[in-house]
Amino acid sequence: MLDTLTRHWTRRELFRRSGLLALPAIFRGGTGAAASPAARSAAAPAAADGLRVGEDIYQSIGVRPLINARGTFTIISGSLMLPEVRAAIDAAAQHHVHLDELMAAIGARLAELTKAESGMVSSGCAAALTHATAACVAGGNPDLHVRIPNLTGFPKDEVIIPKHSRNVYDAAVRAVGVRVVEVGAGEELDAAFGPRTAMVYILAGPEADKGPLSTRAIAELANRKRVPVLVDAAAEILTVPNVHLENGATLVAYSGGKCIRGPQSAGLLLGRKDLVRAAWVHSAPHHGFSRSMKVGKEEAVGMLMAVEMWVKRDHKAEWNRWMSWLDSIAAQVSRVEGVSTAITQTTELSNRTPSLTIRWDRRRLGIGGADLARHLLDTEPRIATPGGRDRGDEASISITPYQMASGEEKIVAEKIYAALSHAPRQTAPARAAAPASDVSGQWDVQIEYLASASTHTLHLTQSGNRLEGSHQGDFVSRDLSGTIEGNSVQIASSYTERHGDALSFRFTGTVNGDAMSGTLDMGEYLTAKWTAKKHDYRRG
Repeated sequence: MLDTLTRHWTRRELFRRSGLLALPAIFRGGTGAAASPAARSAAAPAAADGLRVGEDIYQSIGVRPLINARGTFTIISGSLMLPEVRAAIDAAAQHHVHLDELMAAIGARLAELTKAESGMVSSGCAAALTHATAACVAGGNPDLHVRIPNLTGFPKDEVIIPKHSRNVYDAAVRAVGVRVVEVGAGEELDAAFGPRTAMVYILAGPEADKGPLSTRAIAELANRKRVPVLVDAAAEILTVPNVHLENGATLVAYSGGKCIRGPQSAGLLLGRKDLVRAAWVHSAPHHGFSRSMKVGKEEAVGMLMAVEMWVKRDHKAEWNRWMSWLDSIAAQVSRVEGVSTAITQTTELSNRTPSLTIRWDRRRLGIGGADLARHLLDTEPRIATPGGRDRGDEASISITPYQMASGEEKIVAEKIYAALSHAPRQTAPARAAAPASDVSGQWDVQIEYLASASTHTLHLTQSGNRLEGSHQGDFVSRDLSGTIEGNSVQIASSYTERHGDALSFRFTGTVNGDAMSGTLDMGEYLTAKWTAKKHDYRRG
């Protein structure tokens, strides 16, 4: 059965999904949708003669490439640059230019293409957010510029952010040194503005399209108070004329390496000409805090070519091609008895792509959704997906064609079909081994990171094989849960910062009397080693 549904995924939801997909299983019988960071680092054998340019460029240094059926996530290198973009980059690399002159010319051309007053290429969308914030705080004044992020003495040093827009990416705004004023309701908005308000930051998405804290409502008030509004539209399609600027925003930022298919290390800032030009002053190659956010002539020209191609591309034909690929995959996997499929389409600006969901009874076919996702990623040819899910007996996996290449749909279809049609029968899980000891109590944990160390505390309560309690980190305490089987222990905790950063800790190790040790999986922050001693209350 092939249904057409409507589903809205925000950029925040996609980020959270991607973070979860990167984590391994923690509890007995559970599985993650992808291998752990340590497992994923297993490389293909490197060629004896080192880096070799060609189809096997990554394999020549021991890196295994993959088919991207997941989306434009930075961790899997975003999108593939268009051929025209690659050609423009190669041509730009053959000559020297003055970067101030180049950016002025690119800004003028971006204005023609996008109908904005001006434009600038940055080293990614996050850099565009930082440069835009600096422009609103310092306005191109070098006396102020060289003091960022120390804003002592600055006339304006506050940024208003609606609660719905707090997210992991607003770190790029906070990097300038501003004080964030968070607004949770419409009646709080007017009072949030003051003489020190430099800017309002909004994350584009459904929450910013409605209600008293919509972009239009905020911009109407901000414009009356002569305060710029910056919209973060990183994962959105580029609308011409620009929807956010038409809604009253002053500036809007985009990622270059997502749907626009420019360089992965490039972004766009569009909007009011004086602020865009000031943003360039506050970016590399000019010295100061932003020197590290350098965009070269190659990326700048490549990004411009990507925008040139965006206004020429046949987006309807692209969509139809994606749909045909999903239809083809659905037809193939539906040959397996008990498998159903559904296509999801979205009209949202962010991550605008159809997707295919494949569902089956995991007990009947003998494989779970998370197991299948891990199998696709770990075996050759490697396929990255949005992940698998298991809810009761129903298992599922999703396919996003957004960044797939022609012909890869056949590989995806054949590999999923083979896995589902030849999955082993599911055997009854073995009974959990009895705990070798009772680990209830306080444990002082020493964590050895890559280049530093810190001490955390675990408060554990044991009931049979189950563990519960709390994990006190460097700053925040959070709930934990886990298991103990024999002398093997697994403990997981996670929390989300107010601004959206999600931190997950997964301790795996062994117990030996009053001591424990093992490895710590921190998701996108890789791994560490840990040791723990049971707290001796007699010693304080």
